[in-house]
Amino acid sequence: MKPPPHETARRKERVFLAACRRIDESETAVELDMEELAMLAEGAGGEIAGASVFPLRAAHPKTYLGRGQAERLAAEAAAAEADEIIFDDELSPAQANSLAAACGMRVLDRTQLILDIFAARARTREGRLQVEMAILSYLRPRLKGMWTHLERQKGGIGLKGPGEKQIELDRRRLDGRLAVLRERMAAVRDRRERTGEARRRKGFALATLVGYTNAGKSTLLNRLAAAEVYADDRLFATLDPTTRLIDIAPGRKCLLTDTVGFIRKLPHHLVEAFKATLEEVETSDLLLHVVDLSHPAAQAQCDAVEEVLRELGAGEKPRIVVLNKCDRAAEGPEKRAMLSRYPEAVCVSAKTGEGMDRLASAMRTALAGRGETVRLRLPAGDGKAIAAVYATGQVVKARTYGGWLHLWALLPPELLPRFAAFRADS
Repeated sequence: MKPPPHETARRKERVFLAACRRIDESETAVELDMEELAMLAEGAGGEIAGASVFPLRAAHPKTYLGRGQAERLAAEAAAAEADEIIFDDELSPAQANSLAAACGMRVLDRTQLILDIFAARARTREGRLQVEMAILSYLRPRLKGMWTHLERQKGGIGLKGPGEKQIELDRRRLDGRLAVLRERMAAVRDRRERTGEARRRKGFALATLVGYTNAGKSTLLNRLAAAEVYADDRLFATLDPTTRLIDIAPGRKCLLTDTVGFIRKLPHHLVEAFKATLEEVETSDLLLHVVDLSHPAAQAQCDAVEEVLRELGAGEKPRIVVLNKCDRAAEGPEKRAMLSRYPEAVCVSAKTGEGMDRLASAMRTALAGRGETVRLRLPAGDGKAIAAVYATGQVVKARTYGGWLHLWALLPPELLPRFAAFRADS
């Protein structure tokens, strides 16, 4: 599978990574954050020139780091011949500007880096709308620190009056654009709701893949649906939701949707911007929480996903924990701890196909409560009605008596009225 066509080759910028370790943080946690930041930077087209961790008791309001640490950062970045510095923490515009002046190069934070990746990889119109909303929401409170012409005065027809600052004009334009984007996303939300209702009228159960970015959700969707959804071993390879119809039993189908991956330190406004897409999570009958069992921070990643799910109001949704990449997970205390914490989890390898039968069985069990097993008596020649039962329900048994076909089938509750005239058990 080829990467999205919109991603064009860019000159690799040499980036220096910086992170801060607070008193209550472990070295391991900071190291994992730095590894993730490096993957994000490389995914954005950067080349890692170097990295450094600075002890921090409290963030300095002007430079985030203290004066001595800022000088050390400048020296290390210059020695590494870096083009820019990326901070793992979120910086205010004033802090980024002060550090940029002190280091003599551009300074950006983790949020800006994620937004850059999102902007490069959003493929659909809906995805681009959401990314633009996220970027503008990020920029709005930062206008004051980003512009150098704030004291320039303007006046004229259509303005609030002579003397309005340029920043106020910029903010009004930005707010106007955000209002337009929200209207368009509301239309997207309405369309999604109508689509969801139509799917339910057809009797399809809705399942959604959720999980940390790069956990293997798209690969799992490809395996279950025999599809070719774009998947890659990098963070945020998938931004736009993809839905496929899969078989979970003979005659029983389910709609499975892949969603954008979550991440630690995911900015709130990013979650807000992508809520239209993530509403698939709220309306699903079942969540498949995909976990990279081979990752050393698998537990922390699970906690980050659970936090976002709670923020979306889906914390109590029925779910199956899918421990992916079991073929790569080394035996040890981390793996044993995960298996102990999630004893009902299904271990799979989306890459090799291991565990797919167990996963389908778990999905059947989890979705069994979505219907009722009924006995239907249909004319043996009514192919349309018979096909509808097989397409939308799970046929347990079939018998032919004379000119009638008797089917024992599990039907979703919304389809029971449709077949009421054929019921032989009432």
